[in-house]
Amino acid sequence: MKPLSTNPSAATDREVGVGEIERVPSPRTKVAIIGAGRGGTALLDLLHQLRTIHVVGITDSNQAAPGLRLARELNVPVFAVMTDLLEIPAVNLVMDVTEDPAMEQILRQQIPSGTGLLSGPASRLLCDLVEHESLLRSELLHTDKLAEIGSFAAGIAHDMNNPLQLILGLAENLMEENDLKTVHLQAQDIIEAVKRTTAICRDLTSYSRRTSTDPNSAVPINAKLDEALKIARYAVGLQDIEVRKAYWPDLTVIGSPDELLHVFINLITNAVQAMEGGGVLTLTTATMDQTTIIKISDTGSGISPEIRDRIFEPFFTTKPPGKGTGLGLYNIKNVVHRMHGTIDVESRPEQGTSFTINFPTKTETHNRTCPP
Repeated sequence: MKPLSTNPSAATDREVGVGEIERVPSPRTKVAIIGAGRGGTALLDLLHQLRTIHVVGITDSNQAAPGLRLARELNVPVFAVMTDLLEIPAVNLVMDVTEDPAMEQILRQQIPSGTGLLSGPASRLLCDLVEHESLLRSELLHTDKLAEIGSFAAGIAHDMNNPLQLILGLAENLMEENDLKTVHLQAQDIIEAVKRTTAICRDLTSYSRRTSTDPNSAVPINAKLDEALKIARYAVGLQDIEVRKAYWPDLTVIGSPDELLHVFINLITNAVQAMEGGGVLTLTTATMDQTTIIKISDTGSGISPEIRDRIFEPFFTTKPPGKGTGLGLYNIKNVVHRMHGTIDVESRPEQGTSFTINFPTKTETHNRTCPP
C-alpha cells in the first residue's frame, strides 16, 4: 500500500488537443544545504516536508551538528566534504546557512554556472522566517489543546464530582462510626476515590502542558490510541458508542508522543461528535510495505464533498460559534507532516468518515559520508 497524501505534487498544464489538458508533473527543485546548525536544521525540517523540493544533501564541518543527525533520520545524504556535495549533477539551488562571511565567495567560485545561491543576509532572513513559522505552529497547537480542555469541562466536572461526593458521604459516616473494622474499610474507599480524582488531574495536566518530550522518541501507537480514548471521554460521552479495536501488535513510530496524543484525541473526539445518536468507533493499526497505518473511522454524519477539500485549512470549521477553533485538523496535518507522514480522509454523507494516517516504518539508515 502506498502512503496517502493530501498534498499532491506540483504540476503544470499542457494542451494536448482541443479541449484537453494533460497534467504534467513539474520537476522538483534540487537543493543542497551548507551548514547544519540551528538554521540548517530548521531549514531541512521544513524543506523535507515540501513535495516540490528534493534535498540532495547537507554538509557541515562539525560532524556532531544537529542538522546532520536529523538528515540521517530522514535518509538525506550527509557529506563530510563540501565539494562532493556541490558536484551532484543538476543541483538547482545551494543554500548557505553557515553565517560564515567568507563562505559566499567560496561557493560562487565552486558552484556550476546557472546554479542559484542563497547566502548572507538573505539566508539568515529565510532561517529566521522558518524558525518563526515553527514557533507559530507550536503556539497554535498549544492554543488548540487549551480550547479542547475547555470543552472537556462538563465531563471533567462529572468525573470528579462522583468521587468527591463519595468522599463526602464516607467522611460524614466516619464521624459517627465506632466499629474499627468499618472505619478501616471506609477509609480505604476514601483512599481509592482520592486516587481516581488524582488520576483525572494527572491526565489533564500531562495533556495541557507544552510539548517537552523528545520529538524523535519511539512512540507505541496502540498504547497512545488507548490513552487518547481515555482522555477524549472527558469531552464526549462514549456511553452510546461501540468501540472496536483492530491493533497490529508492537507498532511504533518516531515522533513526539505529546503531539501524536493530541492528533489521536482530536480525531477520536471529532468522530464521536459526528455520531450524536450513537454508532461505531473503529481504531485500526497495521503495517504494510514499510508503512505504519493508523485508521480512525466512525459511522456518523460524514463530510459533504463540497467542503472535504477545505477541512485542513486553518480556522475552517462547521461547528457553531464557540464550539470549535477551526485549528484541529490544521494542527493534525502539521504534526503528521513534521513526523514525515501523510493523512487522508474518506467520507460519505450519512455513512461515516475514515481518517487514515501513514508513517514510514523506521528502518536502518545508510548514510552517505564522503571521506576527506
